[in-house]
Amino acid sequence: MGQNFNFSFSEHLLLEIGNINFYQLHFDAESILKAYEKLKEIAEELQVPSPIPRMAGFAYPHIASLGAKIEFPLDGEPKPFPIIKNPEDIDNLKEPEDYLSTPIIQKKLKTLAELKKLVPETPNTIGHLYEGPITTAVLIMGQEFFILVYDNPEKAHKLLKFCVKSALNYAKAILNHFGKEMEEGPKGIPDDFAGILPPKLFPEFVLPYWNEIYEGLKATERSLHSELLREEHLKFLKDVKIEVFDPSTDQYLNEEILSKSCPCKFTLRIKSWEIFNLNEDELEKLYIKLASYKPLSINFSLDRLIDLPKIKRLLRIAREYEKDI
Repeated sequence: MGQNFNFSFSEHLLLEIGNINFYQLHFDAESILKAYEKLKEIAEELQVPSPIPRMAGFAYPHIASLGAKIEFPLDGEPKPFPIIKNPEDIDNLKEPEDYLSTPIIQKKLKTLAELKKLVPETPNTIGHLYEGPITTAVLIMGQEFFILVYDNPEKAHKLLKFCVKSALNYAKAILNHFGKEMEEGPKGIPDDFAGILPPKLFPEFVLPYWNEIYEGLKATERSLHSELLREEHLKFLKDVKIEVFDPSTDQYLNEEILSKSCPCKFTLRIKSWEIFNLNEDELEKLYIKLASYKPLSINFSLDRLIDLPKIKRLLRIAREYEKDI
């Protein structure tokens, strides 16, 4: 059986070839289309499908629907700000009557409508349906959440319950807006901040809420993306029936650790900095090394035009390994 791989074009590449900024990639339909039009030639050269135009990835629709302030700088990723300032504010958190009524959500929906007029096949999405419970708690409260689990566990649980309930209800609201329902199927959770909690706290503060959100999503197959887990956390993936783990750029987990300690299928990534710093021969050797650990897939992307020859080489070896290893 061959080695699967996943190749993509990064948003930084779109900014470079489209000569646009991040804000435009979020909110300017014509600029988005312009960048994706220029991407077609590169996709053809690499013999890969040209992606359908879409807005920049946005991780914060759920907290935006709760009223969080989010800045969209011209030259960087969106910056969210906490909604509450102290533990007492947790008691005042309420779900909105209309999850789609906040200005940011409305602006995103307007941009999507404008883009769909230009490209009808643009997918019906304005960003992530949700972040994982721990990440959402930190987005709502800030880094103080990690103190709260020690100082006031009761309040921490109350906040986590709100995070899960509101995430599920936002997801249902935006799906309904596009004429869809929450249906059974494979579902994933991105929860990067979960790994900041030590393993001893996982059974109380993480696993029950992961289970709850997977159940609410009607997940028939569970996948998890988390970039801060340590080897000691991996055993818990089995407890919540995770079938696929994506560590992405996790600085604490390498292919050797995952192969030894991960209780489920996992993906591996050739990181952007590796593509920047390694030559073509070194990247090919790295790909062969990663393939020897038999991950579910090996992922890599094109971030800069200057790296096009390296990506051609990687795609060549990836296609060879996809046929047979």
